[in-house]
Parts: sequence; C-alpha cells; structure tokens
Amino acid sequence: MTIKRTDPATNTDERSMLEGFLDYHRQTLELKCAGLDDAQLRTASVPPSQLSLMGLVRHMADVERNWFRRVLANEDAGPLHYSDEDPDGEFHLTGTDTWEVAYATWQAEMATARSNAARFALDDVSEGRSRFTEEPITLRWIYHHMIEEYARHNGHADLLRERIDGATGE
Repeated sequence: MTIKRTDPATNTDERSMLEGFLDYHRQTLELKCAGLDDAQLRTASVPPSQLSLMGLVRHMADVERNWFRRVLANEDAGPLHYSDEDPDGEFHLTGTDTWEVAYATWQAEMATARSNAARFALDDVSEGRSRFTEEPITLRWIYHHMIEEYARHNGHADLLRERIDGATGE
C-alpha cells in the first residue's frame, strides 16, 4: 500500500485550505501506520498506557463519526468503539480487533464526513449538537477542531512509530 500525502495548497480559498490541511493530517496518520503488521499496530506506547496506532485510528473513526455525522448532519449514529461503561474503548483492543476492520471503518467514516460536509458552507451551523454544548457549531469550527485533533494525535503516532521500528520523520 502506497500512501500519497498531498501538501495543502498555499494559495487557495479558505475552504479548500481547511480541507487540504484536514486531508494532510488524515494521510499523515495513515502514513504512520503503513507497513506495520497487526501486532505492531496494537503495540502500546508505555505501560500502563494502552495507546496504540490501531487505537488512534479507531479513535479518529469515532471522532469523524461524531463531528460529521452526529453533530453536523444530526444523524443517529452511535459510537463505534466506546460506551458510557468504557469511555476509552477505542484504545482497549481485544484479540478479535484487526487492522483490516479498523482501517476500513476509519476510511468509511472519512468518506461519509466528506459527503456530509459537502452539503454545508463554512458558516452553516450544525443540524445536531455536540454532547458538550447545546450551541450550534459551524462547519468552519468543526474543520479547525478536526485539524487540531489529528495534529495532536499525529504527534502521538510519531512517538509510537519510533518506538515500534525506529522510523521517524513526516
């Protein structure tokens, strides 16, 4: 699998720039996972933490689902990996969890996110509400938040990947 990461455009309209940065960070997480097997992708950072690359991908699938389906489009789409009983369930991998399923789920949530976002202008407010606030949220805010969320977790992914096989860099 060859991951093509596209640098965001430096001279474009705001929406294209935001979408470019979001896709860049999505591709960066994919790049950090490339070429590893299931065992490596589930390798935890440092005990007692259960943070792993597969866990990060599962987490981002839930984050995409939350902001672009539940909040933006007001879809009745429950969480994929966590629950009230296990709020960090995406990081608690079981023996039956596989990279193939985690990756496919993440890709599907990103595709739905793009489709839902295409129906909104940057200043349009969400049809649903965040579980953190009852205020409407603009697509612009969601894009900014998603870029921040991926950037933060890509830092984690960088450290995880270096611990697994020594690979560093972008």
